[in-house]
Amino acid sequence: MLNQPIEAQLSSASDMVDHSAQWAKSIPSRIGRFFTAAHYALTLAGTAALFVLGMMFFNPEFADKLMALSPFSDDQPEEVVPEAPSLANLMDVPAPALTVAAPVAAAAAAAAAVPMTEEERKIIGTPRQQKLVTTWLSKRYRVAGDATDMLVSAAYLTAREIKLDPLLILAVMAIESRFNPFAESPMGAQGLMQVMSKVHHDKFQELGGVKAALNPVANIKVGSLILKEYVTRGGSVEAGLKSYVGAADMDNDGGYGLKVLSEYQNLKEVAVGKNISIFTTALIKPPVQAVRPALPAVTPAKPTAVGDMASAAPKKPGVASSEEIAAL
Repeated sequence: MLNQPIEAQLSSASDMVDHSAQWAKSIPSRIGRFFTAAHYALTLAGTAALFVLGMMFFNPEFADKLMALSPFSDDQPEEVVPEAPSLANLMDVPAPALTVAAPVAAAAAAAAAVPMTEEERKIIGTPRQQKLVTTWLSKRYRVAGDATDMLVSAAYLTAREIKLDPLLILAVMAIESRFNPFAESPMGAQGLMQVMSKVHHDKFQELGGVKAALNPVANIKVGSLILKEYVTRGGSVEAGLKSYVGAADMDNDGGYGLKVLSEYQNLKEVAVGKNISIFTTALIKPPVQAVRPALPAVTPAKPTAVGDMASAAPKKPGVASSEEIAAL
């Protein structure tokens, strides 16, 4: 009776050892079953992938449907973004100026519908020349290509309308504002061509008033009209530029005309296809004024004989000379 508990404990211990041994032997088999199941799963996945690829190859519509269901698809609905305003409508003013400050593209299309005269063709040039000028100005003054294209187009349209060289207009814009439509001087000159809106307010009346001075299209038109008026009145581009800068009554314009004419010459060379550096600072040579030669000073001849001395001597009033007595 006393040996029964001891035998029970020994039998339970042996059962535990046997159970541990069986569990240890089952680990490799369990691992093997896991890899076998994984192998079957991968085989099924590969087979399914091959089947889907085959369906996509033979049925493109099925492929489009799968791509549409993908979260990485580009066909996802996009947020509605308000359209940016056109550059030509920048700083538009209320009616009646809306018809004048219309998009440049529409104005260009309307101008293209009208046949160009021979005079206008000589002034405007070719589309290729305009493109060359636009590209050069965009790089030289670091202005976006679209903005430069709009400003150059506006200058060409205005030049065709008022019969003025567009390259001269662009040269004035370059020197005055470097193509900044919002530039303003301490004296109150505004916009691309630095127009004194308070002085030339009458020219802005049809364009919406002086508030239109910062409208690029309106500013180019008014500035070009003023420049054309000064050139016509002065009889030359040089005289017109001197009046434009406000130095008509001065001896010189402080080099303003020389700068504009130099840029004007650069643009003319660019338009014909010459390779002009965008960093050039060369100025054209000012015209040399003809200097009249000084006349030599006339000195009286020195008397060399007694007769000469007698003739050179001043005569006393009332006393006749020997020659006058002989003549009597």
